[in-house]
Amino acid sequence: MTSSAFDHLTPEQLRALAAQLTERVASLDQQVSSLDQQVQYHKTRNEQLAHEIAILKRHKFARRSEQLSPDQISLLDDLLDTDIAAIEAELKALSPAPIAAEPRQQPKRAALPPQFPRTLIHHEPDTTQCACGCQLKRIGEDVSEKLDYTPGVFTVERHIRGKWVCAQCETLIQAPVPAQVIDKGIPTAGLLAQVMVAKYADHLPLYRQEKIFARAGLAIPRSTLAQWVGSCGVQLQPLVDALRGIVLKQRIVHADETPVQMLAPGMKKTQRAYVWAYVPSPFADLRAAVYDFSPSRAGEHARTFLGDWKGQLVCDDFAGYKACFEQGVTEIGCMAHARRKFYDLHVANTSQLAEQALRHIAQLYDIEREVRDLLPDERQRIRQEKAKPIAAALHGWMHAQRQLVHEGTAIAKALDYSLKRWTALVRYLDDGMVAIDNNWCENQIRPWAIGRSNWLFAGSLRSGKRAAALMTLIQSARLNGHDPYAYLKDVLTRLPTQKASELSELLPHNWIPASKV
Repeated sequence: MTSSAFDHLTPEQLRALAAQLTERVASLDQQVSSLDQQVQYHKTRNEQLAHEIAILKRHKFARRSEQLSPDQISLLDDLLDTDIAAIEAELKALSPAPIAAEPRQQPKRAALPPQFPRTLIHHEPDTTQCACGCQLKRIGEDVSEKLDYTPGVFTVERHIRGKWVCAQCETLIQAPVPAQVIDKGIPTAGLLAQVMVAKYADHLPLYRQEKIFARAGLAIPRSTLAQWVGSCGVQLQPLVDALRGIVLKQRIVHADETPVQMLAPGMKKTQRAYVWAYVPSPFADLRAAVYDFSPSRAGEHARTFLGDWKGQLVCDDFAGYKACFEQGVTEIGCMAHARRKFYDLHVANTSQLAEQALRHIAQLYDIEREVRDLLPDERQRIRQEKAKPIAAALHGWMHAQRQLVHEGTAIAKALDYSLKRWTALVRYLDDGMVAIDNNWCENQIRPWAIGRSNWLFAGSLRSGKRAAALMTLIQSARLNGHDPYAYLKDVLTRLPTQKASELSELLPHNWIPASKV
């Protein structure tokens, strides 16, 4: 624009034009700054993942320690392969679309065994009428095979995509390739679901699954199985994140933790890590269990998971939760833990005082069995009417007995545990949605206790977090009455084409099999 173009403008118009241009420049600067931040984030994240994958590969291919047994070494190999596959999947998602390069020859995949039963699946265009008005003519087809598995039996899905061409305008039409969780891979959603359910629900390490598959007729290398698990873990993570958000919308949450051994790559011994479980109230409509894996038992991990949540937390007397209570979370005590102190004392020393305490607490549990299936308001009313007087009498009895026993004795410690937490222990009496104890959450920890004797340890922090994520979906499916295999198979089938806005339909408490939709 030349200076003559501004000659006819008044000073006011020139000032207005200058202001518009200044605003436009500021807007463009802001957009450039935002894009620079995004580029810097992707660059930093790529460098972090590349560094992590280099470390994992170094520890896998440059193993020096001979301290582990052969089975433990194979477990570590599986976990490293799975971590590497997960990192590569994240890198692929973060990387921009690749620039077209010179075509290179792809390695040939070995044909699937011909003795496996074949299921023919035809994919044809919705119409064989060309846009020009002519009828298309079928000139051939593309065939691809995918490996499926039902317990004990391999089958092959043979996908046939016919090629149709118009004789007049030579337009070629072919049905699109069905979307898959693992692009261009051979496993179906059913085989992937089987591998993950076997690993995380039945606690079968991949080296054992390799042997099971070999007996069925095809030995799938454990490195391949590990790559599948890593890729699926990345694809399913958005569901786990969504479920965590829904659980934290609940007014009442139960929390518990259990130790798990973790082997940090390069170390000659394992260290103690922890799995944390978070579940809604057993009286809530939502049925879910969300697990979080952390390298220690520090309270910061619970605070990080809960974030700015300000509800009622049912938990034991672990000091790690104390900071949460200082930030607005209401503490709900666990009567089962208080009872356990007296029970252990009674079993060890046949204590008469402990027996009396157990009888009082048993009366509270008798009332809970009575109100278990009632509506919250009715449950609260009966608790106020029947349980509150019993609790008050128990509290008075504990105070009286505490004056009679010597400091430092076992019975004194049992009494002090309850007396110091009494306010938290009896808060359940004032809310019909609150449970008397934390047993509901402890029950959701049991799958980890069972698994520890099979997979021995988590190979890394990443593999522990992936296990927590996949076991979140599996255990939540169980709580909602679903078969974990059927659930994961359907979810993995629908996930590649599911809209982000409709992702909640695949959560365990919302899931309806595609066959019933």
